[in-house]
Amino acid sequence: MVFKRLLGSLGVGGPTVDTVLDPGAVAPGGPLSGQVHLKGGNADFDIEHITLELIARVESEHEEGESEGVVAFERLTVGGGFRLAEGEQRSVPFTVALPWETPITELYGQALGIVLGVRTELAVAGAKDKGDLDQLTVRPLPVQEAVLEAFGRLGFGFKSADLEYGHIGGTGQQLPFYQEIELSPAPQYAHAVNEIEVTFLASPGGMEVVLEADKRGGPFSDGHDALSRFTVPHDGVEHQDWTALVDGWLRQLVEHRSAYAAESAYGHDGPYPAQHGDHSHGGGHRSGPGIGTAVAVGAAGLAVGVVGGMVAAEVVDEVGDFLEGDDEDEDDD
Repeated sequence: MVFKRLLGSLGVGGPTVDTVLDPGAVAPGGPLSGQVHLKGGNADFDIEHITLELIARVESEHEEGESEGVVAFERLTVGGGFRLAEGEQRSVPFTVALPWETPITELYGQALGIVLGVRTELAVAGAKDKGDLDQLTVRPLPVQEAVLEAFGRLGFGFKSADLEYGHIGGTGQQLPFYQEIELSPAPQYAHAVNEIEVTFLASPGGMEVVLEADKRGGPFSDGHDALSRFTVPHDGVEHQDWTALVDGWLRQLVEHRSAYAAESAYGHDGPYPAQHGDHSHGGGHRSGPGIGTAVAVGAAGLAVGVVGGMVAAEVVDEVGDFLEGDDEDEDDD
C-alpha cells in the first residue's frame, strides 16, 4: 500500500479502503492477487462495487512538444453488492489477470523508471471515490527476458525506458500506449545506429517484437529511422539461440530490409484525453526516473546497475507523488 485515505466524496465518517497486493513482481498476462480491506464508517453503507483500475504514467508527443498524463488501461471489478455495517471490518480477496501488454517495470529486480499503479475505486450509495493507491511491479516474461539478455550478450547497453501514447500500425497492439526500451549500440553496430528501441507486444499466442533503429547519416545522406517487426512464441524459450536470432534481426534492420517504414508504422491517434496533473516540457526525448540507470553487460546479458541513486524506494515515492497529485486535481473538479 502506498496511500490510504478517507473517501472524500462521502465526507468524514465514511468507510475506508486499504488494498494490499501480494508481495513480489507479477508478469504480463499473469495473476495479480491481494486483498481489499474495508472498515465501516459511523453508519451502515451499501457497497455497490469495488473496482481496481490499472493506471500508467504515459508521455505524449504533439505539436507543442511533449507532455505527461495518467492513463487508465484496465478496470477490474473484484467485489461489491453487500452492506458494510457501522465499524465493520471486512476483507475481500481477489485474483485478476493483468493485460498481456502490461509494461515491465523492472529487470533483474532493478526499476526501469516506468510508473504503474493500482487504484481502488469504491462505489458507495451512488458516490464513487478512488480511495487507495498501490505501486504495481511487473517483471518480464521469459521471452522478453531472453530477448533483452541477447542484446546484452551482443554488447548493447540499457539507456532508458518510457511509455508512449499512440498505436504502432500493423501490429496487434491493444493498449492505448506502448513501451519503448532504449538501448545504446554495441560496438559492432555503433557505426550504423545511434540507438535501438525495443517494444514488446505480448498476447496469449506469442510476442511481437518491434525494433526501431535511429540510423546514423553518412557523408552523402541524412540519418533516419528504420523499423522491423518480428513474432516469437512463448514456448520453447530454452531451446532457441536468442543471441543469433536477435543478431539476425539487427542485421536485417540495419540493411534496410524493413517490412514497412517507420513513418507509417508509428501512428499517433492524437494526444490522450486531457488529464489533470499533466506536466508539459519542451522538445527532446524525456525518460522516466531510470534515466540515470546504466546496464553492465555480463554473462547474464543485460544487468541493470544503478548509477544515479535511483532505487526502488524512490520509484515508490514517484508513484505516490505523481498519481496522488493527479487524484487531488480530479477531486477539485
